Amino acid sequence: MRQQPGGKGKHRFEIPSRKTVLEILTREDGPVPGKELMAALGLPSRTQQDAMRTRLRAMIRDGQILVNRGGDYCLVDRMPLIVGRVTGHKDGYGFLVPDDGAEDIFLAPRQMREVMHGDRLAVRVKGRDHRGRPEGSIVEVLERNTREVVGRYVRESGIGFVVPDNSRIAHTVAVPPRHSARAKPGEIVVARLTEQPGRDTHPVGHIVEILGAHDAPNIETEVAIRAHAIPFRWEADVLAEADSLGSRVSPGDKKDREDLRDLPLVTIDGADAKDFDDAVFAERVGSGWRLVVAIADVGHYVRPDSAIDREGQERGTSVYFPRRVVPMLPESLSNGLCSLNPRVDRLTLACEMHVDAEGKVTVSRFFEAVIRSHARLIYDEVAAALSDDDSSEAHRLEALMPRLKDLEGVYRALARSRRKRGAIEFEIPEVTFAFDGRGRIGRVVPRMRNDAHRIIEECMIAANVQAAHFLRRHRIPCLYRVHAGPEADRLEDLMAFLEVYGIRLPRRDRVEPRSYNRIVDQVKGRPDEALIETVLLRSLPRAVYQPENVGHFGLALPEYAHFTSPIRRYPDLVVHRAIKHLLGGGGADGFGYSRDQMQGLGRHCSATERRADEATREALDWLKCEFMQDKTGEEFDAIVTGVTDFGLFVQIPDLQIEGLVHVSALGGEYFARDPVRRSLRGERSGRSWQLANHVRVRVARVDLEEKKIDFALAGEEPASRRERRRGRRRS
Repeated sequence: MRQQPGGKGKHRFEIPSRKTVLEILTREDGPVPGKELMAALGLPSRTQQDAMRTRLRAMIRDGQILVNRGGDYCLVDRMPLIVGRVTGHKDGYGFLVPDDGAEDIFLAPRQMREVMHGDRLAVRVKGRDHRGRPEGSIVEVLERNTREVVGRYVRESGIGFVVPDNSRIAHTVAVPPRHSARAKPGEIVVARLTEQPGRDTHPVGHIVEILGAHDAPNIETEVAIRAHAIPFRWEADVLAEADSLGSRVSPGDKKDREDLRDLPLVTIDGADAKDFDDAVFAERVGSGWRLVVAIADVGHYVRPDSAIDREGQERGTSVYFPRRVVPMLPESLSNGLCSLNPRVDRLTLACEMHVDAEGKVTVSRFFEAVIRSHARLIYDEVAAALSDDDSSEAHRLEALMPRLKDLEGVYRALARSRRKRGAIEFEIPEVTFAFDGRGRIGRVVPRMRNDAHRIIEECMIAANVQAAHFLRRHRIPCLYRVHAGPEADRLEDLMAFLEVYGIRLPRRDRVEPRSYNRIVDQVKGRPDEALIETVLLRSLPRAVYQPENVGHFGLALPEYAHFTSPIRRYPDLVVHRAIKHLLGGGGADGFGYSRDQMQGLGRHCSATERRADEATREALDWLKCEFMQDKTGEEFDAIVTGVTDFGLFVQIPDLQIEGLVHVSALGGEYFARDPVRRSLRGERSGRSWQLANHVRVRVARVDLEEKKIDFALAGEEPASRRERRRGRRRS
């Protein structure tokens, strides 16, 4: 989704604005034929009309207008239609997620035949389905989102198909023999669509890339990138524009900025980080602290509607895979000119805060600065130095230790304030992978958070809060990071689940972040601690970007905006532009974005964030299956994380690997599920399992193509052997 703020946009001549088009359609009593619209817009030449059609297509894509089956242009808000984007489901049905945030609309499999996951549609609600959900009927496909499909190539009766890796795409893509690129059955390929699906037809495509066998090194990342349509190739104009910016900060760019090069700002990141967004400094001032958070001034180089900006907006976010990063900005910027690398001059947008002993920010200001990071530090070494003054890390960082101690002090104060306001504090275990020389997972390593992580987290939260406060005070359109509280149905499920464990939540209308925190404290140290925290987390909706500020439930904050990572998140860059606009003396009316544009940007950036999460999760699932492939028959200690009618989901905590124990592997009897107690009970044997039970499991099967692992309870016979034995007894 790319914005064209001005009337000319990318055209060499003036064409009517979107506002003019909407005014003309509003004056008319009904839909307007294309020729009449062009005449009303005063566009006699074919070149102007072609340029105008490009703008009209953008308006259709953004849901402002649509073209009916007669080819006439209509106002969407004058028709009983709902515009949104499709989310597909592996079982063939889907949902339309409306642009206005209203309730999702169910799309039956027969409706999904002619669309694919990610398409934008206009639908009409025709009633309610058997579960009470609004059900839609497609009126118009506004925008096709899928151009390429990655998946496994198969051949049946001489006809080739590509079975998509993305489970949200239920269609198989037909590939004519002459367009198979000599792909072999079983290979992972990329097919470019030449025909989109219809009500009675499959999508058709031709193979444009063969990625290789399903067990080729790094194949999981290549598949995830393409399956989720993550842009990863750079257009020539983007790279040329990035190269033209150079590799050093020019003397002219340093003018009219506060010089902080002598201030011992440092970056603290992971050992494998290459793009450094933020540098921090703290010093004791009276009973409190002066805290400076300096953020890479990406907005100085990436100007609105430039080639880099359009590409960065399209990507929305950098995507971090275990062995590869797909950056939002070209690497000459993300790892070079914008990155706060040590001992080189860099431009920043800084937030200076005075924090009192209780962790309250009493005064803050934003300003443009030039800095020189004094050191590139790593989380583990900072944590080791702060925990032991006699450690080798502390001796090596001796010159920086006073400032690191002050950073630790301001973190403790900010953490006290966080606890006081009742922000939720989850510590969900994570793992990382160590790869061998063949590119396979050699071992799974727990990833532990330490105080250095928490120092940076609290400093970034403090700066983000001040950014949101600054923008709200000036009433300028911007993107807030909002997180709503739990919805009623999820809250009821959570309350029923917690009651089984003797834990009570307050009344529904009194649930607040500190209610969750009390439960986290209550289960600390229990065997089921991780499970209960996971269920608590799943009861909450995702945080999103939008111009309407409704606060951040998880952080217990009335206002919050992302300001601290403009190298890797587009919303942060937009927030920077708003702050710089205000620092330059601008007002809310003169900012280059309208509230409607912010609404669209928020939807787009929230979607690209979800896309990145889904892609990285699928790559991780692939790697975990690959890791478990040679462990069939091995036994592990696990914990029950889910109970369904068809079996138990279990997780191996040490590896953070999940799989299913199917009911057929539990015994030859019928099982009844208790939805309140989240348990499964054998009707004949009386054996039962419920959430948080510890079980011993055996790896029964690993399906790399489906990214699924099947377990059996250790000591249980496989169903096939049990049935053969019963058959012999009957004989």
